[in-house]
Amino acid sequence: MPFNLINKFAGYIFTLTLFSTSAQADWFDLNMTEGATAISKEVFDLHMLIFWICVAIGVVVFSVMFYSMFAHTKKKNPVAATFHESTKVEIAWTVIPFLILIAMAVPASKTLTKMYDDTAGDVNIQVTGYQWKWQYRYLEDGVSFFSNLSTDMDEIYNLVPKGENYLEEVDEALVIPVGKKVRFLITANDVIHSWWVPAFAIKQDAIPGFVNTAWTTVDKPGIYRGKCTELCGKNHGFMPIVVKVVEQDEYDAWINDKKEEAFKLAELTEKEWTTAELVERGEGVYATNCVACHQTNGQGIPGIFPALAGSDIVLNDKPKNIEILMEGVQGAAMNSFDYLSEVELAAVITYTRQSWGNAENGDGEIVTPKDIVDYKKPKI
Repeated sequence: MPFNLINKFAGYIFTLTLFSTSAQADWFDLNMTEGATAISKEVFDLHMLIFWICVAIGVVVFSVMFYSMFAHTKKKNPVAATFHESTKVEIAWTVIPFLILIAMAVPASKTLTKMYDDTAGDVNIQVTGYQWKWQYRYLEDGVSFFSNLSTDMDEIYNLVPKGENYLEEVDEALVIPVGKKVRFLITANDVIHSWWVPAFAIKQDAIPGFVNTAWTTVDKPGIYRGKCTELCGKNHGFMPIVVKVVEQDEYDAWINDKKEEAFKLAELTEKEWTTAELVERGEGVYATNCVACHQTNGQGIPGIFPALAGSDIVLNDKPKNIEILMEGVQGAAMNSFDYLSEVELAAVITYTRQSWGNAENGDGEIVTPKDIVDYKKPKI
């Protein structure tokens, strides 16, 4: 009988003898899930193998211990035994645990070897953690985008009922094809994050300046969810992971659409933008990337994040305003936002310069995508 069937059968018998029908469901909910991939199921089987070995050891050890406690009481044996250590017993309790550890190490090593296979996949995706979002870059296709939490802030602040996928929904999911090996190259831009998708048996730290690898092959289309599992700052709980597994034809069409989007966005750098157009686009960029620190009213968080409303730089220093977004602020929590497109950068800067009364109290200048392109040009 395959070992996974033995696990399931033994687990069922064990819980059946100890718990009621309603409690059995709770017991299985506490256990690991099998996941959606061959490697995740192998990890589950390994987990159950080690679990039952530990159960067997516990039964033997406690049986001997309880037998000794009841069979050798002073009432039954008023005269204490005078024997000393036994060489045979010493050898036995050294050799037997050693053999047990070897029996556990062999299958564990085989599974770990498979999990840490870092050979190239059919699709190779760079995963970069940011505070507090994920960037996905498809290395073969030149497609890149950010995945941000899309849960409404009213749900977070308990102003409306929470949705089914509260804090587990994003504006743009990672899309991968069914039945293909997908390799993830996982890193971070600022602090240590951790990319965790339990259905794939993947939990890999994202460390700045270092690349960890993971892989998966998913044979069933669907939506799979995960999250960051490394405490990475105040919005640590607000950077979920959503992976959408689709058929190859749908995946190819999605990749082509993303390429067209990138091409059209690049074309927009040459467009003549109006203030209203930039402000409208910038409001969305601000809500996604800036509102957590600087707040919807631009007042920031006193003593932690500075206010943008009434800021002298935002009011009157357009070059410095651009520099801060492009370079960040050394020694402060303000990171560089140079990963945004020229259009997004220009739009969000213009939005902050035109909002909260800043346009009336400052120079009122807008920033266009061409200004960002010019900033990026090598300085002679």
